[in-house]
Amino acid sequence: MIKKKTIVVAITGASGALYAQRVIQGLVTAGVHVMLVISPLGRRLLHDELAMEQPDLERLAGRVDHGITLVSYNDVGATIASGSFVTAGMVVAPCSGNKLAEIAHGLGDNLISRAAQVTLKERRRLILVHREMPLTAIDLRNMQQLTEAGAIICPANPGFYLLPQTVDDLVCFVAGKVLDLLDVEHPWNTRWTGKAPDAQAPAAGAAP
Repeated sequence: MIKKKTIVVAITGASGALYAQRVIQGLVTAGVHVMLVISPLGRRLLHDELAMEQPDLERLAGRVDHGITLVSYNDVGATIASGSFVTAGMVVAPCSGNKLAEIAHGLGDNLISRAAQVTLKERRRLILVHREMPLTAIDLRNMQQLTEAGAIICPANPGFYLLPQTVDDLVCFVAGKVLDLLDVEHPWNTRWTGKAPDAQAPAAGAAP
């Protein structure tokens, strides 16, 4: 029997709950087992942006048979805190500047930063979907330090060359890029083919 691929997903307090939801949906749809960790401010984010009183795994995954294991933020003795627990990588989406700093400086007093340190030391793929802007010199130094340590900084910057029509198009573009970096197949349109799609005519009365 082929063992199911496991990927760690962490949600922190920067705005962008929809990015987390689409990444999780893409992973679950692809048959990936998600080990999910949510920081206290990540829980507030889900409440404020997705109206979740408590993390709703079915809503996050978009299906009942979600295949998600929710792990406590404070449980630094959880399986994903050990390099002996094999995963195919970790993504922090969204990644706040505070969590970026924790990971960059090797802190591990909570499960998100501890699991990130494990991912780096085991030379597995760590993707940080930073969303905050503008950036300070401190943020930039932290990003450089993490890049040199092997992490991938993947800002939540959607492309417009495929002429997105909805907010969800933009969210799926970013989520699809994250899944590409994790080598996970997805259905979203993120590929540049060398030719832009035909632009739709502007609505009547729209500004030129």
